[in-house]
Amino acid sequence: MSSIYLVKGVVKHYDWGGHHFLPALLNVENTQQPFAEYWMGTHPQGVSQLENEDGSSFSLKDKLNNLTFLLKVLDVKDMLSIQVHPTKAAAKIEFERENREGIDLSAPTRNYKDDNHKPELMVALSSFWLLHGFKVEQQLKETLETVSEFASLLPVWEKGGNEALYKHVMNLSQQETDQLLLPLLKRLSNQYQKGALPKSSPDFWAARAGEMYCKNGHADRGIFSIYFFNLVHVNPGEAVFQDAGIPHAYLEGQNVEIMANSDNVLRGGLTSKHVDVSELMKHTRCEGIVPQLLLPQKKDESVKWFETPVSDFRLGVLPLEGGLKKELQMGQPCFLLSLGGTVELTSGKTQVTLKQGQIAAFWDGAAPLTVSSVSNTVVYIATSGIHTS
Repeated sequence: MSSIYLVKGVVKHYDWGGHHFLPALLNVENTQQPFAEYWMGTHPQGVSQLENEDGSSFSLKDKLNNLTFLLKVLDVKDMLSIQVHPTKAAAKIEFERENREGIDLSAPTRNYKDDNHKPELMVALSSFWLLHGFKVEQQLKETLETVSEFASLLPVWEKGGNEALYKHVMNLSQQETDQLLLPLLKRLSNQYQKGALPKSSPDFWAARAGEMYCKNGHADRGIFSIYFFNLVHVNPGEAVFQDAGIPHAYLEGQNVEIMANSDNVLRGGLTSKHVDVSELMKHTRCEGIVPQLLLPQKKDESVKWFETPVSDFRLGVLPLEGGLKKELQMGQPCFLLSLGGTVELTSGKTQVTLKQGQIAAFWDGAAPLTVSSVSNTVVYIATSGIHTS
């Protein structure tokens, strides 16, 4: 029985995806539909296949039904919705409650699709922009004082802090939302069209959101979050960890993302999907935070690992120099993703060639795995967070 398999992932064609990056990575022709995400895992909405040497395939779940993580490659052309994910304890309680209430798992008003948490780690493959957590006190105060359209919100924040402010704007009527945001969007529109707004300014993203989500004459309340949250720029190779309760939104760029195997998403705007304000507020951490950009840490002679506080997953980076071999002792099953040149994987009598964009599954964690490439490249390694080697 082979110890290494090629993995065939699942492409998600969400509207916000790009048309070029993932097709080029996967070496497939694009029929003019967006390629947003490429999944590797056992999530019910996208189960990967393992390929045998004879070309046949079988479900990854047949080999590993309890995979604790989901690995993705994303191409974010248009901004995603404001999102919050629940803790594991909260997800279990709320999932069971919605089951008792008889809300179908496929219902658009269903908030909890499973009983798991969904912490996430994203590593930028390009210049990447996102929203991440509330601004610290002084920065948020300056925002409320500087944006003239938000003058009426300053007393709300001064009296009750971030939570009171966020609850206030999320519960505004559509008319009240329009009264605050439409003048702002009108003021920004001309500058945006002229290319005068830099991406480092929330004005740029607010104006873009206005064009995307305010076509019916009404403003999307998610635009408030663009000003209340930290606007973060991530360089290639840097990472950001999204823990439970931290509100966030991906705005633009490509990344590798690994997360717990869950689909629990509570949305806070910039979307046409269901927004449940009471559930959102129940699980959102409103304290101000300073975003932390992570770099992988060298724990052995080969793989650099990103450190996170969760045990569901681990993501490592293996830089390969052309012509050199690296021998790994993983201690457990792992998945290897090549984003550059061709990579050779060897364990015992099994040898597999991994081309750009391909993923391999390595099962025999107790055996050594030799990795080599004819050219300089980078391999991402995903495994569970419990390291046994």
